[in-house]
Order: sequence, then C-alpha cells, then structure tokens
Amino acid sequence: MPSNLTRRQSLKLISAGLTAALLPAGLLWAQSSERLSKPIPSTGKTLPVIGLGTWRTFNVGSDPQLLKARTEVVEAFFADGGGLIDSSPMYGSAPDVIGYALKRLGIPASLFSAEKVWSPAGGSVREQVARLAERWGVQHFDLMQVHNLTDWREYLPALREMKAAGTIDYVGVTTSHGRRHAELEKIMASEDIDFAQMTYNISHRDVEKRLLPLARERGIAVIANRPYDGGSLIKGLKRREQVPEWATQEFDCRTWADFLLKFIVSHPAVNCAIPATTRVDHLNENMRAGRAPLPSADTRQRMIKYIESL
Repeated sequence: MPSNLTRRQSLKLISAGLTAALLPAGLLWAQSSERLSKPIPSTGKTLPVIGLGTWRTFNVGSDPQLLKARTEVVEAFFADGGGLIDSSPMYGSAPDVIGYALKRLGIPASLFSAEKVWSPAGGSVREQVARLAERWGVQHFDLMQVHNLTDWREYLPALREMKAAGTIDYVGVTTSHGRRHAELEKIMASEDIDFAQMTYNISHRDVEKRLLPLARERGIAVIANRPYDGGSLIKGLKRREQVPEWATQEFDCRTWADFLLKFIVSHPAVNCAIPATTRVDHLNENMRAGRAPLPSADTRQRMIKYIESL
C-alpha cells in the first residue's frame, strides 16, 4: 500500500477490498453472523446497523413506572445484540433515564454510547461531556457529536482534542428534520469528523443526492435519525396497508419495521439507524430488521415506488 496514504484512506481501501471480495456487489455491511453490522470507516470497528434513539421516548423524568418500562426496553435492546444508544441534553431527562437503566442492568461490552454537546446546555465542551458522563454513569463516551451544528467551529476543535487525549473515541455532527444540509455538506467536505447524523427514511431521501455519496468519499460513518419520520410514517402504513408479499419473498420482510428500517440500512453509506420506542414489542421488531437478508438495489427502487403509490 502506498506510504503516502493517511490512516483513514488506508482503512477505507482495506474495508472496500474486503467487502468487494466477500459480499454482494454494492453492499458494504459486515456479516459475520445473521445479525448485521457495518465498519466505521475511520477505524474499521463494526457497529450493529440498528441502534436505539431516545428523543421524546426517554424524557420521562422520575416516574417509577416509566423508568421501569424504559429499563426493560434497554434490557431487550442489549439482549438482542444492540450497540449504539443515542441521546442529547436537549432530550430533557433522557440521559438520566439511560443512566438509571445502566445502573440496574450493568454496562454491557456492546454499548456504543453516543451523546451530544450544544450551546444551550451551557458550559465548555469538557464541562458538558463531564456532566453527561455523570448522568449516564459512564467513564467514557464512544461518540460525541455537535448537536444540530450549534457552534461547531468552536466545538469541533475541542472535541478533536478530547479524542486525541483518549477521552472520547469518535467525533461527529448532527442535523435533523432535513435542515441545514448545505452547511453539513461543507463540514463533511472540509472537517476531520468520524460521524455525521442526518434524517433519512424512505419518504425523505434528499441526502441520497450529495450527503451520502460524500460520506462514502470522505470515510464518514452515517447515523440515520427519524427513520419512521417521528412515528407518523410507520403508524400510517400500519393503519392502511399490509406488508406486500413480494417484500416477504425477496428479503424476508414480515413487518413495516422490517420494510422501513431495512430500506435505510441497506444503503451502502448508512452505518446505523436509530429508531426510538417506548415498548419492548416494538423494540423487538426494530431489532429484527437488523438481520439478514437486506433488499437489493433493484428491490430498494421497488420499495420506493410502492410507498409513492400509496
């Protein structure tokens, strides 16, 4: 391998070579078992393709019944091989609720902790990270992201310093609801980041045009938020339609969770989707979508046309 390649470029070439040799054309996931994972481009570490979001669903304060219910969701998530849990100080009590669950369940080796810093939280980046670590009850975060690009010019250098010191493992930025894509594109093209989080689902595919190709080009892992469009997408489908038979035949699709999540994580640039839920039965449906097989490129186009026809 040429000596002038950066470590990130070398990892990208190695990853591309392995996947080209071992996996179907156009697909970049690592499939060491039925449960699917994909490599983080900057390190090659694999991450399960279905994570757990906490926006709205984990903001339950100190209600004992709701805390118990969210702990059961977290327990089921890890029991089925879950890894990435994503939260933010913007999500009210969600970091505390995660901490409550982890204190009772223990911290599994598979946990990939993803948090965010943002201006309204107050304090320096280091102070925010320290407060969040206390709320989660962890010593170390795997991923720290700049929430909705707030003060990213100030925050990213500080996060990179923390990464260099080993305080965090990965640095990222986030957007949601399809906003600020032009600014996100500039950051992805010019800044040294490991992750970019953005809204991507079968009804909101704008990121396919520029951001997802750019992520592949730059070796940036992608986390897809709002996979169910805040819940409205999957609720609407459940009310009016059954999963089409051809989807069951082509990629073992049994539920709308299978249909919607497998569409997202079958995109070569997407590493992980983060559906949020309050119920263990829905969590189990979400986790099943992270198992083989996934739809082919042709099937993905058929899925789009089907949803557009409804």
